[in-house]
Amino acid sequence: MKDAATSTIALQPQPTWSDEDRARAEHYALIARLFHAAPDAALLAALAQAGRTLGGEGGELPRAWAALGAAAQAMPQQAVADEFDALFVSVGKPEVMCNGSWYLTGFLQEEPLAELRDDLAALGLGRRPGVTETEDHIAALAEVMRHLVLTGPDEAGLERQRQFFSRHIAPWYAQFAGALAAAPGADFYAKVGDLLAAFMDIEREAFDMLEAEAR
Repeated sequence: MKDAATSTIALQPQPTWSDEDRARAEHYALIARLFHAAPDAALLAALAQAGRTLGGEGGELPRAWAALGAAAQAMPQQAVADEFDALFVSVGKPEVMCNGSWYLTGFLQEEPLAELRDDLAALGLGRRPGVTETEDHIAALAEVMRHLVLTGPDEAGLERQRQFFSRHIAPWYAQFAGALAAAPGADFYAKVGDLLAAFMDIEREAFDMLEAEAR
């Protein structure tokens, strides 16, 4: 006999994710985590292992993984935490800004942030209560992209991903990675920046191809 709940209600099928989409979502989740707070010892150990597994000479992304894994293996957790604070935590202007508006306009709380908020509202998304960072923080943007990857593996979902990435990440992520590379005292996070840039370059190229095919 069928269960009464399932015999009268059509259950929605769960999204089917490809290995590529899972890997993309995991990369976005890692970027969000690393720029939200300094990694703990467990995450550093996982990064060291990932560097050995994913690292290599097959392209910019494997090389970035190898370098980040080596740094995670070599650096004490407290040294990484101190670096995070020195780069991103400040009463005044941090050593490295993590907000898109800063790279697009030279200021915070500018028009790009207002446009982002409009797009987030259209997606049914918004800043969670208690979160201090604005929505154009790289950690928040990466978390949105992870959400879009996991909730939209179909053609329409890919287009939502492309539009969001093209409008709110593509115009400035390279400048952000460059700022990390040039920041005095940046070691671990310079390598995080290299990983971010290598991954985002792949995303940008894929979305450019998607846009070209749609024309």
